[in-house]
Amino acid sequence: MQDRFIEILMRARGLWDREEGQAAVEYGVLVALIIAICVVVITTLGKDVSGAFQSVVSSL
Repeated sequence: MQDRFIEILMRARGLWDREEGQAAVEYGVLVALIIAICVVVITTLGKDVSGAFQSVVSSL
């Protein structure tokens, strides 16, 4: 397990020196940020929509 971890770290360090690796990391950070924002928005809207449906169901 430790050998696999060291291998991953060595590959990550190799990407650090290359321009393509930096771009990949930047895109990865952007994708993670977009996913986090989507989760927050969907969670917030989901609660509001659920509340609206519950009020409709209770009024019926």
